Amino acid sequence: MFDSLIRKARQLITDPVLRRWLIARALGASPKAPDFTAHHPPYLKNMPPLAKEAAAPPVAFRELACPPPSSSISIRLPGQSIELTPGGEETLFNRPLNDTEALLAVHRFAWLPLLGDDVDPAWVQAIWSAWRKQYGTPAAGWPWHPYTAAERAVNILDFGRRRGLPKPLEDTLAVLAAHGPAIAARLEYFGDHHTSNHLSNNGRGLYLLGLALGLEACAERGALIMLEEAPRIFHASGILCEGSSHYHLLATRNYADAWLAARFHKRAEEGPFRKITGKALSAVPHLVLPGGFPLIGDISPDCPPDFLSGLIAGEGGWVSLLDEDSRDALINLRESCLGAFSEDLRAAGWLKAGFGPWSGLWHAAPGGWSQMPGHGHQDCGGFELHYLNEPLFVDPGRGAYGDSGEAALYRSARAHNTLLVDDKDPYPPNKPFYDSRFRRLVGGPPPELHRDANSVTLNHHGFTRLGGVGALTRNWRFSDSAMIIDDRVDGVTARKITRLFHTPLAAAKDKSSVILTGDNRRFRLSAGEADPVLRPATQWSAYGKGRLIAVIEINDEAGLPWSSTLTVEAL
Repeated sequence: MFDSLIRKARQLITDPVLRRWLIARALGASPKAPDFTAHHPPYLKNMPPLAKEAAAPPVAFRELACPPPSSSISIRLPGQSIELTPGGEETLFNRPLNDTEALLAVHRFAWLPLLGDDVDPAWVQAIWSAWRKQYGTPAAGWPWHPYTAAERAVNILDFGRRRGLPKPLEDTLAVLAAHGPAIAARLEYFGDHHTSNHLSNNGRGLYLLGLALGLEACAERGALIMLEEAPRIFHASGILCEGSSHYHLLATRNYADAWLAARFHKRAEEGPFRKITGKALSAVPHLVLPGGFPLIGDISPDCPPDFLSGLIAGEGGWVSLLDEDSRDALINLRESCLGAFSEDLRAAGWLKAGFGPWSGLWHAAPGGWSQMPGHGHQDCGGFELHYLNEPLFVDPGRGAYGDSGEAALYRSARAHNTLLVDDKDPYPPNKPFYDSRFRRLVGGPPPELHRDANSVTLNHHGFTRLGGVGALTRNWRFSDSAMIIDDRVDGVTARKITRLFHTPLAAAKDKSSVILTGDNRRFRLSAGEADPVLRPATQWSAYGKGRLIAVIEINDEAGLPWSSTLTVEAL
């Protein structure tokens, strides 16, 4: 509690926009957040608490029959791996871990699908028995947090479908059945202004649990939650509203999972789930560039991005764990989906554009402010750019959650290919209790992001909150051999302007330019008389896993209005 008070006090001291809102709230100029009852979405108000039922699986599970493990196993967790030797299974739940997300992954059995069919069933039996002994009864705390309970149930049931459930079978079924009421009692609903994709995943856990174990009330409640939450978490274009490309894949997988289960069990909700899944799949190609999948926004600790690559390529990772009929159905749906309309995606804040050998993906949240709730970053106008199939400038992603240190840095504009004024992010930190009128008052009109025949243009007013600073206009112009960025910041005061570029290529200073050396090509970045600075950074490929890249930083101390041109030439 004391730590929480210190954190809130620090936020108040360092966040002038929060102080402005508190004053407006005290004066009655800003409305309070809408009333709500936590854990109780309105569409469930006439439903009684979910009662505990005995499992009656419509398709019988086999019981694992295997001796104790005889060799070690490597458990892959967010940001670390753990080697267990036979007899050491109970230590998995009691050892210190690097990150809370690693602890949650242990209780979610998140490592299990990552091992696929290579996992030794003897270890699944041993680790489940150890977990069952210590944590098998629903209780408060992380092991039975609703998101964790839902993930654990899904992961164990998926394994059980392919290989069998841990013994004794009747006890395992009873423990799994107890997950339903435990999840339903603590649904992650926190009002329309602060409910994220977590609630839909609570519903997924209830739905898949109910279908697999013959718990009809559980399945019905899960289906209702998922169907009601889809319009909240997905934009009309089909893309997730939370500002993260990886989380879009995750949410797409979750609805595909529900659709395939509904299809197998011949459920009435199969059609609606198919429609939602198809719409989400249709947005995926718009997030892919020739050199790979940009990780814009947060990277989920639930699974590495490459585990969901089958949603892009049609094979591998999670898709490879499906039975043949389900895999074929998913691939057919993916191939039959009409691509999402680019204008709809642009309205959602995403713009993919190609100009000859150059391909880019730009992101600017619809209101400028990072989505709340969500997993977006302070990246208004941030972009990833590839030349042919080689990433030239990348979005570094984020390797951990948190509000300080490296976790805060990689959420900030300083860890994106963007422009800063006086080291400030384009928009202030968002809060769930800010209303749209207050956001507009502080940040001005919504940003505009659009493309023309050979260019992309961004306009935003986020820096006007600084006083004496006007609108920002950034224009990327392309020819076969070069990209030219024209920047302008309006205003009437002297300010520090910072432009940032993150590159995985080898970077070296050449007088006032930077030479970038790739596998097949070199590039020259120059910004007139400005002197670029090089420093190291990390590009994250999964939660807690990254590689060294370079940041090019260009600073100008100038009076406003200010304008400058930067050129990137393919040599």
